[in-house]
Amino acid sequence: MSEVDQVPGTRAGEQPAPPPTPGPTPAPTQGPTPIPRIRRRRQGSVVAGVAGGVADHLGVDVFRVRLVFVVLVAAAGAGFPAYAALWLFCPIEPRGVRRDVPPRERQQGLALATLGVGLAFALSAVGGQLSGWVIGPLGVVLAGVALVWREADTGAPTVDGGPPRRARWLAGRRLGLLRVLAGSLLVAAGLAAVLLGNVDLNQVQFGLLAALATLAGVVVLTIPWWLRLVRELGAERRERIRGQERADIAAHLHDSVLQTLALIQKQAGEDPAGREVRRLARSQERELRAWLYGPPGGDTGRATRAGDATFSVALAAAAGEVEDDYGVRVAPVVVGDAPADPDTTALVAAAREAMVNAAKHAGVDEVDVYAEVEPEAVEVYVRDRGCGFDPDAVGEDRRGLAGSVRDRMGRHGGTVRLRTAPGEGTEVGLVLPRRRRATAPAGGPETSEEETR
Repeated sequence: MSEVDQVPGTRAGEQPAPPPTPGPTPAPTQGPTPIPRIRRRRQGSVVAGVAGGVADHLGVDVFRVRLVFVVLVAAAGAGFPAYAALWLFCPIEPRGVRRDVPPRERQQGLALATLGVGLAFALSAVGGQLSGWVIGPLGVVLAGVALVWREADTGAPTVDGGPPRRARWLAGRRLGLLRVLAGSLLVAAGLAAVLLGNVDLNQVQFGLLAALATLAGVVVLTIPWWLRLVRELGAERRERIRGQERADIAAHLHDSVLQTLALIQKQAGEDPAGREVRRLARSQERELRAWLYGPPGGDTGRATRAGDATFSVALAAAAGEVEDDYGVRVAPVVVGDAPADPDTTALVAAAREAMVNAAKHAGVDEVDVYAEVEPEAVEVYVRDRGCGFDPDAVGEDRRGLAGSVRDRMGRHGGTVRLRTAPGEGTEVGLVLPRRRRATAPAGGPETSEEETR
């Protein structure tokens, strides 16, 4: 009698159950959307951008937030301290943040602000909470405080977190001083009117009250600057702590990982596998050094940030690409730095072509690159100690030096100097005169003032 194979998990005579049909794959769940930090609006604000910042934080229409503040202001003036507290403790958004604010939204905000202030003073006067001689001076004091505090917002950081441009500050210095002076005079006039209304006080009481009012006025007017000083000190302390931690990490990695990578490069063989190992180790060493110390020749102790756009960063990136593509060590040294623009971009492209020519034809393991940024010009020298060549013997089909280097530099007003001979290596010197640019007024584009080419 033959034996029948039985599927494990089934009884004799039963057929195995068909495999379950796979259902639809559930869609991956996304985490909750992070709530943006409260930052007061700079564009489209009526007073200080508090309502707009709260609306952005809560994801609601700014009209509703302003309406809530109007109701709070009308309710015995409760909206005034709430608005002032948010004004002081919520930072304003950086310069450069662009918003499309329709004119109607600002007009609605002005109308609501006027309505709220009018209702607050009217209800206080009708209800007998404030006498007539207090309402007027109090309004003058609030207007002066708002004027001075708005001027304090002009010192907010730029979009990249740095300080405001010096030229913009100089351009608005006179207007800012006038605003601060006008606000201070309004506060002083309002406080004086309140004090003079107390005609039944004796001289001692009047003097004491005047001193307290003056002290309170000075404190209220200078609160934004004190808060900004505290924030700047805190940011400086955090930056110093980060720098110390980065220095400790850099020292540890230099004594361990970087030395290991250097040893791997030294011990790797000359066969194809050894050259690939050397290339990978060199690439990892370059990336780690860039993260720890910044680009070669750049600011020591500063890591390369994603938003950096400078000449030294671009030149270091080009050298790294040549290293990875051709397995030749390229050692760039950069003295000084300059912002990236079309001229420096063309200079970096020409220098990269010179590095590629050296890596492909010089027959060396290392190419030296030296760059110097001066006020009048930017110079880059690419040198190898290879076989060299005779420039007159270069064929017509070899257009690397003529097309990619000379023509590119010529289109941007630069020059190329070539020093080479058979058996003596090659040095390609690239010189690009710099354009002098005048700093534009606040909010305007930069315009060329003088060309030195």
